[in-house]
Amino acid sequence: MASRGFNYGQLMQRALRGLLVEVLTEVAQNGLPGEHHFFITFDTSHPGVDVSPALLQRYPSEMTIVLQDWFDDLAVAGDRFSVTLNFGDVPERLVIPFDAVRVFVDPSVEFGLRFDHHEGPDDDDPDEAPEPPETDGEDDTPESHAGGDVVRLDRFRRN
Repeated sequence: MASRGFNYGQLMQRALRGLLVEVLTEVAQNGLPGEHHFFITFDTSHPGVDVSPALLQRYPSEMTIVLQDWFDDLAVAGDRFSVTLNFGDVPERLVIPFDAVRVFVDPSVEFGLRFDHHEGPDDDDPDEAPEPPETDGEDDTPESHAGGDVVRLDRFRRN
């Protein structure tokens, strides 16, 4: 009889997503404390992501949003969160399942999380390490590319 093992990678990913849920719930209820602000990179093609067609055309695979100076109606509900952000003076409502989130960074305290793209049992390949997130530098919303295991916080620091 074969013994069943623990998929520690999946368990850790689930726990870290729980941390993300807790942080965003706190911010939805009480606002951002102190200098905290977040860069959240997510997969725009993930099932359940709801963004405008214009944003989806601009960011067909991934985008990074910033929760800092202006955001509205942040709400956490079950397996997703929603928020209204300003894109070129146009408010846009986004709905993002937590499973779509790839990177969460709070540069104010040099904290970052990277989530696996796929959380299946065969997807724990330690040799596979894609590039860390990058910003496009063109506007207030940095675009992120496929990520690796380490989040480089210097990309998100103000100069």
